[in-house]
Amino acid sequence: MRPLALSGPAWAGHLAMLLFSVLVAGSFALGVLVANEISPMALNAVRFWIAAGIVGGIAFGTGAIKSGDFRAPWRYLILAVVFTFYFVLMFEGLKTAPSVSAAAVFTLTPILSAIFGYVMLRQVTTSRMALALGIGALGAIWVIFRADVSAILGFDVGRGEMIYFWGCVSHAAYTPLVRKLNRGETALSFTFGTLVAGALILTVLGLPEIIRTYWADLRPLVWVTILYVSVFASATTFTLLQFASLRLPSAKVMAYTYLTPSWVMVWDVALGNPLPPAMVLLGIGLTIVALLLLLRE
Repeated sequence: MRPLALSGPAWAGHLAMLLFSVLVAGSFALGVLVANEISPMALNAVRFWIAAGIVGGIAFGTGAIKSGDFRAPWRYLILAVVFTFYFVLMFEGLKTAPSVSAAAVFTLTPILSAIFGYVMLRQVTTSRMALALGIGALGAIWVIFRADVSAILGFDVGRGEMIYFWGCVSHAAYTPLVRKLNRGETALSFTFGTLVAGALILTVLGLPEIIRTYWADLRPLVWVTILYVSVFASATTFTLLQFASLRLPSAKVMAYTYLTPSWVMVWDVALGNPLPPAMVLLGIGLTIVALLLLLRE
């Protein structure tokens, strides 16, 4: 067994996750516009195959894939199950959840990732990190319930947000799993194996929905979204996440998810949508405070 790859400066991992947060936000802003026009299984099957083709071409072309990288293929299968579950539930949740609200649910992943990081890797969360995670969770809850105290007290959460939450639980487990299962493979190689395994899973399980989809009748925005999530929110973000996970603790990797609601608002405004109410912005401000606390050394 090769040793776990932990080489490279930490700043490179931070830069990777900053770009990750921008690209992920775009999938929320675009996904909410087309979620009701195509099956989540069908959409994600296509996006995984496209992403696998892109990453595979780059990996083979640059020599990032070495002999022996695909020994113990069960590792890629485990990672693929975790991530395909996340993406399918994301688009299922976006059928009814607003993009900013769904992005706020996504910001709960750092606290979940810290829990998984301790269970799997014995990564200990400091008191300052615990405070930051708590502040971030409070901000996320404020946005998810749309700044409505009565809704918080009555736990009146939307169906889409609840569906997506379980996807985020799966996503949180992914980061420490990368560290636990990596045996020295490069980020590109490991990402390629995960994408191929995910594409196979989605194709087999989603075949009836793929067949029922009238692909030629989909409007251009659906295809734009499919291409975006394939190239930028799959191939690119998978590689960025793998890259950062080998250089930063799990909680710090997922800390960048706190930027997602802010970036989603930027995307929404760019797409012609109004800003959320001022009281909701208070919760987004708390998530940014949590990010700054988590990134302090």
